[in-house]
This record gives sequence, C-alpha cells and structure tokens, in this order.
Amino acid sequence: MEGQERRDKLIQMLDHTKEPISGTELAKKLGVSRQVIVQDIALLRAVNKNILSTTKGYMIYLQEKQKVNRCFLVKHTTDEIEDELCTIVDNGGKVMNVIVTHELYGEIAADLIIKNRQDVYDFVKKVKLKNTVPLKELTDGVHLHTVEADSEELLDNIENALRVKKYLLDP
Repeated sequence: MEGQERRDKLIQMLDHTKEPISGTELAKKLGVSRQVIVQDIALLRAVNKNILSTTKGYMIYLQEKQKVNRCFLVKHTTDEIEDELCTIVDNGGKVMNVIVTHELYGEIAADLIIKNRQDVYDFVKKVKLKNTVPLKELTDGVHLHTVEADSEELLDNIENALRVKKYLLDP
C-alpha cells in the first residue's frame, strides 16, 4: 500500500469512529509499524487534518456546532487532579487539553479530551499505573485547561466551582 493510499485509509478509519484508536491498533490494521503511523499522523496534520493524539489514541476532532470554550488557569496538587477534572465534567465541561508554560521549553500542550467521570478515572489510573509525572509538575502546579461546553453559562458555572475549590488562579 502506497503512502498516500495508507493515509487516506487512516483518515477513513478515524472518520468512522467517535472513540480514539491507538497507534498500535492502527499499525496492525494497516500492516505497518507504529512509527509509520506516527509519521503519517504528522503528515496529515501538516495538511490541516485535525487529528488529536490523546492518552487513548488518535481521533479526528470536529467541534460540534454552537460549542464555546474558555481557558482556565489553575493550580492544585497531584492528589487533587481527580477532583479538579470531576468538577469540570460534572458542571458540563469537556477538558480538551492541558497546557503549561515552561521557562526553558515554552508552551507545552497535551490533548486530553476528558468528557465524563469515566474518562477522569481512566486518566488518573493511567497516571498512577504508568508512574508518570503530570505536566503541571513542571510549573509548580500551575497549568491551563481549555474547556469546551454547550454555553457560556456552563463555563461560568465551571469557573465559579473551580474558584470555590480554590483551584482557579487569576490571570
């Protein structure tokens, strides 16, 4: 299978699912290595394909109509990650990413796409099982989340809930 044909098939696979597909699974289905998939994803992104790399795999992100988003500057401990993320999703938000501004490397961002409590629990479990350090640790706990919701009112509710829990920082 030629490169362009494989990338077209890759897009088709991602277009026909609402859940992320792991790089390993894509590689197996396309008969190539995971590294080839990583390279193909980079090439597709270069031609403006909106492919997200989440902790669960790759997916095409199409923002639903009439959604709004806002960035929240927050700070909390590692033990409070679950509570912070649950506060957001319980109030109608979808956590799109996490962003830190590192003094040496500049802005570092990772797509999360956390839309419900199960996603929160899966993320927290993965952090513990993989024994990884969350990005917020690079910046003394300070980080941003881009949150998507159905309305500005929901984003206001999320902002207030984060403020009450003292997670929200003033920019």
